[in-house]
Amino acid sequence: MPVDTPDITVVPRRVYAMWLMVVGSVLISFTGLVIRNMEVATALHVNFYRAIAFISAVFLVMLIRYRRDTGHQILKVGRPGLLAGGFLAAAGICVLQAITNTTVAATLFICSAIPFITAALAWVFLRETPQKSTLITMCVAALGVFVMISGGSGSGSIYGNLLALMTALCFSGFAVVVRRHRNVEMLPALLISGSIIAAVTLPLLWGQLVVPWRDVILCFVLGGFISALPNILFIIASRHLVAAELTLFMLLEFALGPVWVWLFINEIPARWTVVGGSMVIGSVLFRVMFELRQNRRKQS
Repeated sequence: MPVDTPDITVVPRRVYAMWLMVVGSVLISFTGLVIRNMEVATALHVNFYRAIAFISAVFLVMLIRYRRDTGHQILKVGRPGLLAGGFLAAAGICVLQAITNTTVAATLFICSAIPFITAALAWVFLRETPQKSTLITMCVAALGVFVMISGGSGSGSIYGNLLALMTALCFSGFAVVVRRHRNVEMLPALLISGSIIAAVTLPLLWGQLVVPWRDVILCFVLGGFISALPNILFIIASRHLVAAELTLFMLLEFALGPVWVWLFINEIPARWTVVGGSMVIGSVLFRVMFELRQNRRKQS
């Protein structure tokens, strides 16, 4: 079955897509705050219950959009959907395991390489070259992440660092596959991702599934809203932005995460966290404003 047959007519809307990524990154930046409020749930519990809610939310969106044709759309995604779903599932499993096996600082630092890894893969496989303004923004934002974690303790364990690297590689792979098949409806790839995570974690949790209802509800909020909506927005934005630009906005998550923890549970961030986070937020917003200004010039 041909998978490259265009199903979606794409008219590039870059500023619109950038704002989608900003909204998605802001939403997903609440992940750390939600996890910090859990009482008993382990990384495996979070992955499993989040996956159940994630699948339900994405499937509901597809039902609303495609109604009776939902099943056909899921089957039609083919091998690209399986590949993208596999990459995203691996990234989702690895990142939570990385955080529990190495320092948060090390995880953030390694994951901040995602835009650069994505840019390299996109150049090799898609022949996409980011604009100079995007490359400058990537460098400033990555420097901001480095400043944020410069006060972190230790370099982390080798095992945890490798998991963080796997997270970066797998998410970059997901971004490139989704971008490559941007004319195909890739929402089913999200269903595949959630299904893989649930299938992998369920046997490991068998007999230990029970956690407090508070934790289950938080996992459902995490999967059904905080994770599902940003990933859906990511799929939409992939039709308008090159792969490196898509992942650039993820750095907002690293910058805003400490802000929500500070505001809601009074965990005061370190000075360098504030400085570095401001660099990340400022550079990304500058990139959006620069694109908006260019867009207005073209229209005038």
